[in-house]
Amino acid sequence: MGRQKTGIVELDAMLRGGFLERDAVMVAGAAGTGKTTLSLQHLVNGITKFGEPGIYLTFEQLPDQIYRDAENFGWDLKKLEDQDKFRLVCTSPDLLLEPDGAGQLLDATIKEIQPRRMVIDSLNHLEMYLPRGGDMRKEAYRVLNYVKTKGISPLAIWETQQNAGQAFSVTDVGMSFLVDCILLLKFVEIDSAMRKAVVIMKMRGSDHEKALKEYAITPQGFKIEGGFSDYEGVMSGSPHKVASERFVDMFQNQKASEKHKGGLSH
Repeated sequence: MGRQKTGIVELDAMLRGGFLERDAVMVAGAAGTGKTTLSLQHLVNGITKFGEPGIYLTFEQLPDQIYRDAENFGWDLKKLEDQDKFRLVCTSPDLLLEPDGAGQLLDATIKEIQPRRMVIDSLNHLEMYLPRGGDMRKEAYRVLNYVKTKGISPLAIWETQQNAGQAFSVTDVGMSFLVDCILLLKFVEIDSAMRKAVVIMKMRGSDHEKALKEYAITPQGFKIEGGFSDYEGVMSGSPHKVASERFVDMFQNQKASEKHKGGLSH
């Protein structure tokens, strides 16, 4: 199958070339981890680097806020809209939950710009509007399947709760079986500093990087900066240095202490 590159070189390498075309992708993470930034960058790179128009479907953010946030990274969404390469669709989830809601809401836009990528921000808000006794997994499947049958690759955002020092379990998502690939963004505390880690939790039909990678939200967007090879237990929420690194630290501390004592004796 073909690959759909994110345009983020290190992430595409982790994905062994990019997402598989038409796969449903979930970007999961706590508030502030950069889910929206990564998703927008995936869309913008698709348009500007790979000639793939995109739709950003949002239930929670006002258009002006999204335009402004994108401008902070140098992404001119209004210009892309004028070129009929991008559409921002801001709506209430209850419209999408109507029997033919997805079609009524998106058919005209899809026909207009022929998108290849779509971001859904977020599935949490879709869940909030479900009627009592509604089946979230069934509704999410219906929406994702509609997008895929239109020849579009959906990327859905899911906000998770992450308490300090706790692990994230993929079962917390509850809908992991609905999607083909899950990217998890999480905070990790190392040496009394908060850092961010990304890991590919799942990718059907493809090999992928298994290790966690550190990333940052830079003025240019999402950037992967390296790994956590010196630490164990990062995923569990209790990171600590590997034994060899602890030994090196102890040896260096001992040498420093001896040097300090030697200096005092003179």
